[in-house]
Amino acid sequence: MNNEGLTIEERKAQVLIKLRKYKLIKREDNQEAISYIVKTPKDKQKILIWCFLGGVTVGIVLMNALYKTMKKKGIERVITITEGRYTHAVKKGAKERNEEAEKKGAKFRPVELLPTTFPVFEIFNHILVPRHEILTEQEKNQILAEYKLQPYQMPHIKAIDPVVKAIGALPGDVLRIIRKSQTAGEHISYRYVVE
Repeated sequence: MNNEGLTIEERKAQVLIKLRKYKLIKREDNQEAISYIVKTPKDKQKILIWCFLGGVTVGIVLMNALYKTMKKKGIERVITITEGRYTHAVKKGAKERNEEAEKKGAKFRPVELLPTTFPVFEIFNHILVPRHEILTEQEKNQILAEYKLQPYQMPHIKAIDPVVKAIGALPGDVLRIIRKSQTAGEHISYRYVVE
C-alpha cells in the first residue's frame, strides 16, 4: 500500500486492514471523513471503518450520524479512527452498545473506538515486537487442558496494549506469542487478554 499523500487516519486504517487481514470491499470519500467497507477473514462479516479527518473531536452528533449510515448500509460493526478525541458521551454510548450485544450473545463488539495511540506503521515489522496470534476456541481449550489451567491463571495482557488493539483481540481471548530465540529457535508463550 502506498502511504504517500495519505492522512494519518487513512494510514492507520490501512495498517488496521493489513494487520487484521480484512478484505477491502469499497473505499468512499465523504465531506469530513473517509470510509472503508471491509470483510472479516473468518466469518465474512462486513465492517465499516470510518476515519474522521482533521483531528476533530468526535461527539454524539457525529456518532449518531454514523450509526444511521451503518443502518442504511446494513452493517452491524464499526471501527472509528480519529486523531482528535472521543467525548465521554461517545465512549459511554459505545460501551453500552457493546454490552448490549454481549448480552445477546454476539461474538464481536459492534463499536470499536480506535485510540489515537494506534500505530501508523505495521507494528510487527519492529525487531522487538514478536508475532501475536489469537487462539481459536478449540486451540484455547486444548492449551488450558494441556496445562491444567483456568484462563485467569495465565499471564495477563491488557486490552489496551497496542498489539492487542492491532490484532483485534478482546478480553477473554488467549494470545499465542512467538518469539525468535537464539537457543530454542522459537519460544512460544501465551497471554490472557484482560480489561
